[in-house]
Amino acid sequence: MKTPALHWQILFALIIAIIYGIIFPTRYELRESSFDMLSKKGLPEQVQNELKSLKGEEFQSQLSFEEAVSQEISSSAFKAHYRTIEKASYKNAPVSYISWMGDMFLRALKMLIIPLILSSLISGVTNIGTGKNLGRLGLKTVGYYVLTSTFAILTGLILVNIFQPGAGADLNFSREVEGLVEKQKSLRDIIVEIIPTNIFKAFEASDMLSIIFFAMLFGFFVTRIDEKPRKFLTDAFNALFDVMMKITMFVIRFTPVGIFGIVAKVVADQDDLINLMSRMGLYMGTVVLALAIHAFVTLPIILRFVGKSRPLRHFRNMSTPLITAFSTSSSGATLPLTMNAVEKNSGVSNKITSFTLPLGATINMDGTALYECVAALFIAQAYGVDLTIIQQFTVVVTALLASIGAAAIPMAGLVMITVILTAVGLPLEGVGLILAVDRILDMFRTATNVWSDSCGAVTIASSEGEDLPVDLDKASEKS
Repeated sequence: MKTPALHWQILFALIIAIIYGIIFPTRYELRESSFDMLSKKGLPEQVQNELKSLKGEEFQSQLSFEEAVSQEISSSAFKAHYRTIEKASYKNAPVSYISWMGDMFLRALKMLIIPLILSSLISGVTNIGTGKNLGRLGLKTVGYYVLTSTFAILTGLILVNIFQPGAGADLNFSREVEGLVEKQKSLRDIIVEIIPTNIFKAFEASDMLSIIFFAMLFGFFVTRIDEKPRKFLTDAFNALFDVMMKITMFVIRFTPVGIFGIVAKVVADQDDLINLMSRMGLYMGTVVLALAIHAFVTLPIILRFVGKSRPLRHFRNMSTPLITAFSTSSSGATLPLTMNAVEKNSGVSNKITSFTLPLGATINMDGTALYECVAALFIAQAYGVDLTIIQQFTVVVTALLASIGAAAIPMAGLVMITVILTAVGLPLEGVGLILAVDRILDMFRTATNVWSDSCGAVTIASSEGEDLPVDLDKASEKS
């Protein structure tokens, strides 16, 4: 019997995971084992005594448990210890039995990111050759990313003004958000910190912009040294990249199992999905519709008329990384799969993929930029603030710049939204309005980010004169 294609295996795992998560929803209960865990974590005894009144009571949702805990302990203790209490009270044995598979899969993908980016960028830059070629390719890449992100933001801006999802929103349906202000970075800080003071600390912190800067600088100066060491280093980094891709292919085999573990837990942990949809349905629908227009209209038009390629054929080639991006909500973790699919399936050269895709996974965030724009205007509408044309233009520009600074990790877009809210004078507490549905929408926008990255690689490869299996002339030859 023939084994189904990998993307069908992943899709099947995704469906089974959703069903599994619905059947086994998460509950919260403070048990004896919970208090043992809290003691080991150093929770003050006074706080533990205050929580004893909730012992043995099972809560059907995270929100109801959060409200109950907030009534039993002081606000300062709640802010300091709630996440620890929530973790100790987590009750979902069926999901715990399988969620470790998703954790291991994500760890394996993240293990690959830094060595893959480093080796691919150095290999790509050395293979590009002259500084003139590097400058031309860099200009095309950045130009594509800025253009598509701008189109995405404008799509979101138009739809959020048409549907007005924030008008009449329930301001009581808000969640507390911690640590966002502390994580804010100004544009100046982002630019300055591109240059690392210690590259090994940048590796440890997964500071992607610094790693990309170092890799490009290193690769460029490899091309400026004498021929013998240049050839040695070029061959060495090409070999290192080949090894990393072999490891990637090995990890990819476990994608269906990893997706099952990740998605089952995400679905099980969602609070009252029906109530959530009824309260936030218009907002979610606006975001998803805007993302769909960008992904299935704007990007295919660019791919068709600028890249001279077949969008549907390329979309089929990208099925595995797109489903993985949707499930993991991390364009960075999906990068190894994206590079493999764009190279092996769509035929883009390693010279192009090794330069454009690592850069895109870090700074090309079409879906995130669109989402930040819609979210900011939704919050303004919810608070009854009528933003002027100038203020909305400020949102567009800030969303574009903020999306570049958003790290390729889950929920980083939330941190960047605070930058936009600050720029137009909206309350930062408004982020709490969208927190409940952020994880769900994060899946859609991450898939859009990855799709845009791949379209960029194909478009740039076509502009460089590469002969691709997805080219339009290939379709005419077959006919």
